[in-house]
Amino acid sequence: MDEKYLITRMKGKICSFLLDGQRAVEIHCDSQQSDHVLGNIYIGKIRNIAKNIGAAFVEIAPDMICHLALDDMKRPVYTKKGSSKLPQAGDELLVQIAREGIKTKLPSVTTNLSLHGKYVLLTTGRGKNSVSSKLPREEKERLLSLAAEQTKYSWLFRTNAGAASEKLLLRDMTQLRENYEALMAHAQYRSCFSCLYREPAAYLRRLSDLYDAEAGQILTDDEELYREIAAYLGQHQPEDLAKLSLYQDQLLPMKKLYSLETQLTQTLQERVWLKSGGYLVIQPTEALTVIDVNTGKYEGGKKREAAFLRINLEAAAEIAHQLRLRNISGIIIVDFINMEEEESRKLLLSELSAALRRDPVRTALVDMTKLFLVEITRQKREKPLSECVKSI
Repeated sequence: MDEKYLITRMKGKICSFLLDGQRAVEIHCDSQQSDHVLGNIYIGKIRNIAKNIGAAFVEIAPDMICHLALDDMKRPVYTKKGSSKLPQAGDELLVQIAREGIKTKLPSVTTNLSLHGKYVLLTTGRGKNSVSSKLPREEKERLLSLAAEQTKYSWLFRTNAGAASEKLLLRDMTQLRENYEALMAHAQYRSCFSCLYREPAAYLRRLSDLYDAEAGQILTDDEELYREIAAYLGQHQPEDLAKLSLYQDQLLPMKKLYSLETQLTQTLQERVWLKSGGYLVIQPTEALTVIDVNTGKYEGGKKREAAFLRINLEAAAEIAHQLRLRNISGIIIVDFINMEEEESRKLLLSELSAALRRDPVRTALVDMTKLFLVEITRQKREKPLSECVKSI
């Protein structure tokens, strides 16, 4: 892959595009205001406990309520505790935003605090060290051996860590450990609702997700953004600073060269055409996302089964692409074109599963129902692209 990460301003948003060649594989549009909360750590106050649903409701700012699963509270850090050993209303504790509020759902918080670097994640909520499942066994053994020497915290090695030197890994681990210990030292002196740790802006944070072997360029056409990105890379990822460039060709603007506005507009459309002449219809609902696969203009002749399999296989690859591109999460139901042969259905599920595994966000193919509907789940963290660009 020849990936480029482009950051630009568009209609009041800061939009970032991860391109494979000329085609976008991820698009994110973020507010220009510093109002993001994902990953931030606060001193929150428990407003009430709802044992019937296994949750506590935690206030992290006046009238800003978040959902906290009681099962999640394995190692809570309290700054103010009542007499009971169990969580109770009025307790003040450290929580981290694990998922943004989406539509009518409250933001979710966790007491399992974590700080992430480019290669490693420091966490207080895991009992053991772990490594990305996408890395080969020999790399996992190397990384777990390194983590065994850093015993005070739990470490999760990201896919990026597989190609990183021990020097870079130790740099990440040392920086994360120092940041976490400084945070804990300050927490006891801060008042309720204090924000102890604020994540960098989302478009900067995503720079740590770029794979060294794939991302060759980081481009922006905005001088202010260029300075912000350079400062961030210089502090956190100095090895990537040489990849950053300021695009300055006024005769052929960056947006035109890479058709960024066109790609954004097309990504928001309900219908996605396939090369075969078939098409997808993508419809988000309150509870889930429905994707319908249609034959469209495809003329497959008399061999219906082979024709339907070809469209379904093309659709499977495109669906995996669209989930990542649009940042669709939660439950996804796909209505593929019905096929009679069991072998065709097995091949389709195998190809779809393989395509979904390439997504950096945890995505799983659940099963095919008796009605031949395919169930997929994708981890929720940020808002889908469609919600982020409503104001554009």
